Amino acid sequence: MVRNSNRRSKVVRKKLDILRGAAAAFRARGFDGAGMRDIARGLGVAPGALYYYFRSKDELLYFCQDYSLDHLLEVGRRVSGARLSADRKLAALVREQVRTMLDELQGSSAHVEFHGLPPRLLRRVVAKRDQYEAIVRGIIGEGIRTGTFRKVDAKLAALVVLGAVNWTVRWYRPEGSLTAEVIGGQFADLLVRGLVK
Repeated sequence: MVRNSNRRSKVVRKKLDILRGAAAAFRARGFDGAGMRDIARGLGVAPGALYYYFRSKDELLYFCQDYSLDHLLEVGRRVSGARLSADRKLAALVREQVRTMLDELQGSSAHVEFHGLPPRLLRRVVAKRDQYEAIVRGIIGEGIRTGTFRKVDAKLAALVVLGAVNWTVRWYRPEGSLTAEVIGGQFADLLVRGLVK
């Protein structure tokens, strides 16, 4: 059992390495314009090495979505249940989502390019995204009920927060002057402050 767990862990780490390398190809050529050969070339490996882990770009895209959403759902549930004020919960969630997208996934646009997935995989991704959005909306609703946040439409506020955070993958550059940690802190400050009474 431990051996299988270790092997799975190594495979996930290798897939994340490939995804981080693919992020550079996606930034240079766009998600639709970058093929598996471009990704392999950027990683300095033969295309066959990529196909061992991902049979297609759709599979790579699904892994990006599934991995990041599982992580964010886990963090979201933990933060949502913590004994913190709603503003601190929301700030923690924003910082972690930015870190996951920009640091862990290297700003991969694959995080937002999910609509082209085959219907079966798309349904799974949308279900997890809906769960995550519900957590964010729940924290905002809690803040409204406790008087921490102004009275706003919680669903609309959640969409504003998620839209702003998700858009970072469009302009983020790992070689830029701002780290994921700095961006996450500033986004948390700006987005949460807009809700606080």
